[in-house]
Amino acid sequence: MKVFVTGCCGYIGSHTCVELLEHGYEVIGLDNFSNSKRDVLDKIKEITGKEIKFYEGDMINKELLEKIFSENEINSVIDFAAFKSVGDSVSKPIEYYINNVSTVLVLISVMKKFNVKSLIFSSSATVYGEPKTFPITEEALIGGTTNPYGTSKLFVEKILNDLYNSDNEWKICIFRYFNPIGAHKSGLIGENPNGIPANLMPYICKVANQELECLNVFGNDYDTPDGTGVRDYIHIMDLAKAHVNGLNKLDNCSKGLFIYNLGTGKGYSVLEIVKTFEKVNNVKIPYKIAPRRSGDIATCYASADKALKELNWKTEFTLEDMCKDAYNFIQKNS
Repeated sequence: MKVFVTGCCGYIGSHTCVELLEHGYEVIGLDNFSNSKRDVLDKIKEITGKEIKFYEGDMINKELLEKIFSENEINSVIDFAAFKSVGDSVSKPIEYYINNVSTVLVLISVMKKFNVKSLIFSSSATVYGEPKTFPITEEALIGGTTNPYGTSKLFVEKILNDLYNSDNEWKICIFRYFNPIGAHKSGLIGENPNGIPANLMPYICKVANQELECLNVFGNDYDTPDGTGVRDYIHIMDLAKAHVNGLNKLDNCSKGLFIYNLGTGKGYSVLEIVKTFEKVNNVKIPYKIAPRRSGDIATCYASADKALKELNWKTEFTLEDMCKDAYNFIQKNS
């Protein structure tokens, strides 16, 4: 089975490609390296012993996508090609809407042209806005998003719903990610964004590695146990495995649009993450309290019961595993 993976060299894309290759899938990949590195392709091969058939370019390029689909008998698509920084999206909304929404319109138009109607879309817990009850189930209200990143994911979810309503031959799986952290156990691939990290764990890792002076903790006056933001952190390999289960789901049904939360069902605060990281890696993480970031919310954690019931998927790794594997990657790649 041939799977087209957009954003294949990014953090989530690369780990998912490893899982796909190790489960016997053929992977056709696309990336423009705007937030990833070319050597990830070699590292994926080193881990799996297999190669991705790779194309370099932008997903907004319809001619390139048509070339890819014409040269490969693609069965399913997994779309990871999106910008993902909440803070960055507030200052660059236009760039986020172009990259995260317009590209999907191009992708699904090409999929329709080549009659490829099986898609996994990487959405986000940010579509829930400021949830009122926890844990968050898939039936919770969406909307009221607090930043352009979340709104871009919400827009695409609505587009995909409209697409399915117009043509129910489509098979679409929407995964609402919570907060993936950690790295592959080999230490060959992990989260290593270009420039100053926008997400918590890679920032902590760079502080631990003395590449950055200290961690900025954005706000300590939220309505949480220690005043810092609480999130549902999930090991990247648990997240990657869910996509294999998702493909199995789509491969064994004739039609449908399915939505799943991917999280652990437990929330950890920023300071809990810092303390756990310090303990398991025997390092000190200096930090300072900074003002809240625009677009952030106090608490967000999932119910993943639906994914367990319908995809036979559940998380296996602990927070300690996440912290160990993330630091192992940074140490091996600094």
